[in-house]
Amino acid sequence: MSSAGKRRRGLVALAAAVTATAVTAGVMILTNPGQDASADGRKPKGPPTTTEITRTDLVQSKTVDGHLDYAQRRAVKSPVEGTITKAAQPGKTISLGQRLYERDARPVVLLYGPTPMFRAMKVGTRGPDVLQLERSLRDLGFGSGLYVDVRYDEATKAAVKQWQKSLDVTSNGEIGRGDVVFQRGPVRVVSADAALADTIGPDKAVLTVASTKPVVRASLSEADGALAANGTKVEIAMPGGGNRRGKVSGVAAPEESESAEGGSGGSSDEGIQVEITLDDDTKLHEKDRQGTLNVKFVSESRKDVLTVPVEAVVALREGGYGLELVQGAKTRMVPVETGLTADGRIEVSGAGLAEGMKVGAAEQ
Repeated sequence: MSSAGKRRRGLVALAAAVTATAVTAGVMILTNPGQDASADGRKPKGPPTTTEITRTDLVQSKTVDGHLDYAQRRAVKSPVEGTITKAAQPGKTISLGQRLYERDARPVVLLYGPTPMFRAMKVGTRGPDVLQLERSLRDLGFGSGLYVDVRYDEATKAAVKQWQKSLDVTSNGEIGRGDVVFQRGPVRVVSADAALADTIGPDKAVLTVASTKPVVRASLSEADGALAANGTKVEIAMPGGGNRRGKVSGVAAPEESESAEGGSGGSSDEGIQVEITLDDDTKLHEKDRQGTLNVKFVSESRKDVLTVPVEAVVALREGGYGLELVQGAKTRMVPVETGLTADGRIEVSGAGLAEGMKVGAAEQ
């Protein structure tokens, strides 16, 4: 349904609601808004109760539970068979040149680049994997004067030998298929899928990694699907204290719906799993990583507007909506334009309306 259609549908519902309110409260529905209620000479009959027009912020929102996670999960497998002699460390952040794990007492090192490790490299090898190897070596400080290109030449071999020596491994100047793992940048170890002494190979994940950028995941019902739109503003109450703001950045894939520490973040077949990117990614408390978050989706908001309780608005016989303005012993109906509804209050505007004015309201 289009947004215009939804708006019309909402106004019809509001009209029905306020008409029912008017009948319940005994509020007069006038054909001449603005006329004094005592114009016919009879003693004016005031509304059962009154309330004040207030000026405030209205926020239409929905709050659900959420949990902290990390984006872009992916499994890391070993292209060669071997035995785990030092397992990965869950929760640890690994950067350029650091060890992910050890296979057969040999470190498997993280280097940067979008092309995965798919072959051994030695003098004579050419390709994008060589280019990103040389970039990583240069950034690590190996190979003074190394010309970074797609060719694995003698200069590349010399730089590799220097690097291998720093790792305390056989310095033969060649890169084996299982010696390095290429990723686009630093990674966070989500889980160690292979334990110490496990046999590994191409068919088994050694560890699972993710981006170091934290995200929040939360589940919405299908009825609240509109809140899952990219860019929807979110406010998050953190277990470690304080609030964070963020925006919906996408819908998480089912396999990503578990928490970063390996716990379940809710069944992937229940509603919509939403991913939220934090506006401020400063360091999080450890409690934030483990506790449940209160995630408030803000679908719409109005700042500094005049509001009244929803039951104060009545439907006018000639169309539109009005408020029964109470001025001393007199009352009169004034037409108003209605806006956002939230937490039992509705935005109103119209000529002469001001904060603090008293209006009629239905009895609770």
